[in-house]
Amino acid sequence: MLRKYLTRTRLGLVLAVIAGAALGAVLGQPGGGEAATAAVPKNTKAPAISGTAVVGSTLVATRGTWSGSPTTFHFAWSRCDATAAACLAIGGATAKIYTVTSGDVGHTLRVTVTARNASGSASATSAATAVVPSSGCPTATGTIPVTALAPPERLQVASASLAPTLTRSTNTIRIRVVIQACDTRPVQGATVFATPIPYNQFAATQGTTGADGSVILTEGRRSGFPAARHQRLLAVFVRASKPGDPALGGVSSRRVVAFHISH
Repeated sequence: MLRKYLTRTRLGLVLAVIAGAALGAVLGQPGGGEAATAAVPKNTKAPAISGTAVVGSTLVATRGTWSGSPTTFHFAWSRCDATAAACLAIGGATAKIYTVTSGDVGHTLRVTVTARNASGSASATSAATAVVPSSGCPTATGTIPVTALAPPERLQVASASLAPTLTRSTNTIRIRVVIQACDTRPVQGATVFATPIPYNQFAATQGTTGADGSVILTEGRRSGFPAARHQRLLAVFVRASKPGDPALGGVSSRRVVAFHISH
């Protein structure tokens, strides 16, 4: 009788253990804490920063790549020394987009991304940007994207030439304008607008500079040319600007050039 009772008791214990294990599997109860640790987000590719670090420009951070299916991401920008060390958080800079300020001059910038899910959170930090220069010029060499320029630097209308030779019977002119900045570096992406003075001699046009800093503007003759019977010069107002800047603000510049009218 006692043996039969013990057998039933042992069977009950075995069934209870099996039921408990099954319930744990259904509810997701971790065994020894290992499942919970594995579910915490883990960075597999560091965040990165795109854009040029000059005053007034916009930098954009990526989240990086994470395992653990994070549900939220938090961004925190930091201002570091020239060696990308001694970083301090920038107050209020908690979005993926950051606009470089004058306070960043002489410093590098980094962004830290914190990923979170129901099991916890983890953080990863990007590589540093280049040192933010004081002049508004990027520190690299060669062609400058116009988006990388910021005040106090200004665009320069370095040269303007006209083809073909201008006469009183010319119907179409092509004005080649070269835009530079930071001494003699060509600027790509600048908007160039040109119109004769006085107006209505040739059609006003605008275009965008290429990698060599130049743009060719083709203008058709209008009824106002020549503006006077003895006109000897065609004066043209030229403006170079950065897209999105005010027409007369930001890094924009203006110049009046003149072309000889052959007889």
